[in-house]
Amino acid sequence: MKLQEDLKHTDRLLQLTKEFSSKFLSSLDRLAADKMVDIPVRQVMPAEGVGGVAALELFRQQYGNAVTAAVGPRYWGFVTGGVTPAALMGDWLAATMDLNSSDKGSAAFAIETETIALLKQLFGLPEAFLGCFVTGATMANFTGLALGRQWLGQQRGIDIGKEGMAGLHDLQVVSCVPHSSVTKSMAMLGLGRDNVVKIPALPGRESVDISALRAYLESRNGQPVIYVASAGTVNTVDFDDIAAIVELKKQYPFWLHIDAAFGGFAACSEHYRHLLNGWEEADSITIDAHKWLNVPYDAAMIFSRHPGLQVDVFQNAGAAYLGDPAENFNFINHIPENSRRLRALPAWFSLMAYGKDGYRHIVEENVALAQQLGGLLNEHPAFRLLAPVRMCVVCFTLNVQAAEQEEAVDRFLLALNATGVVCMTRTVYAGQPGIRAALVNWRTTANDVQLAFQTMKEVVATVLNLYTYA
Repeated sequence: MKLQEDLKHTDRLLQLTKEFSSKFLSSLDRLAADKMVDIPVRQVMPAEGVGGVAALELFRQQYGNAVTAAVGPRYWGFVTGGVTPAALMGDWLAATMDLNSSDKGSAAFAIETETIALLKQLFGLPEAFLGCFVTGATMANFTGLALGRQWLGQQRGIDIGKEGMAGLHDLQVVSCVPHSSVTKSMAMLGLGRDNVVKIPALPGRESVDISALRAYLESRNGQPVIYVASAGTVNTVDFDDIAAIVELKKQYPFWLHIDAAFGGFAACSEHYRHLLNGWEEADSITIDAHKWLNVPYDAAMIFSRHPGLQVDVFQNAGAAYLGDPAENFNFINHIPENSRRLRALPAWFSLMAYGKDGYRHIVEENVALAQQLGGLLNEHPAFRLLAPVRMCVVCFTLNVQAAEQEEAVDRFLLALNATGVVCMTRTVYAGQPGIRAALVNWRTTANDVQLAFQTMKEVVATVLNLYTYA
């Protein structure tokens, strides 16, 4: 039986996997940051199996040419960090040990508890917050909104976690520039993605107009809502004025959830920490780990001041084998997932290996490189910044006539990503078609910025022959 044969040769399989991984990592600079993938041949499910060695070779043949350097220094598409060496060590061990991080019968529970404590120190969050690992920012936002929904029900004398939402109406989620994962979570929670109330932003910003928010809250006549604050918008890394929102919280009833998926890492630098002033007064906070923490997918944290509400929503009621949620703390009674990979371990390794200074350097270096790219674009007549470079995202467009802009942007981005040198993504900002480059990878250097910009100049010289400068 192939499985028993592989058991006898596990060391060899691990060595082959290590060699494949090492070769991949050493070739990051030569691999395309992005490419169009076409896998014409589909494998047939084998009756007996081929064993681990042959499976690795099949993988190499089937997918080897389609693997991209998404972990590399010039992948600036999704806000995705690379994987630090120490995080890779932790992830390998997490897979090897295959521990359920909610199991108190192993070190897993203690590892997650300690990692959350380390993260609160890194971000300067009070001990009052309970932190839990989830799969990503979407599930963290889902959890924060689920708690807000439970709180809204309490304000009306209803335990939504127990009784459901029948008879409830006008449960509103309010925001200025919410991430798509917020409205997706609203759909999953039965709040309805169309029921988000968008408050105007300040002129030329993605930061909420506090006076408009105050007027909206006043119009509610004391009816509570959920407010989702942005701590780093996806287009321009703009921040709501959290301190001002906290002051409003003293006057009006609302649940304050802060989506700080990557903007929360501003706390690592004394230059940017002020952007989060007041966030310690939030009810719940989302921070993503597979973004600026530079650990592997999938990992994020939800921090909450209300563990009791979490139990109301997420408890495993009636599961005797899991124990009484009221008597024995367990992460599974505070978040959506029961079966939970030890995703805290890569974070623990990376935090211990590189410390506060290491993460301060990553954040400040990425911001400096984004500003360098922004400066280069600003000086070139073919490009135009759509917003100031506030932190790690550069949002820009092509300097062509408005009627031609959308087509020109599409052509340019398609051609740029096809080079494989760098990957960026399409966006729309202030109604204008644009492009965004997100720099959150620990590997990125000034040389990468120069190489990417040189490629951009070569591509745009070809594309703009078809269009008219604005």
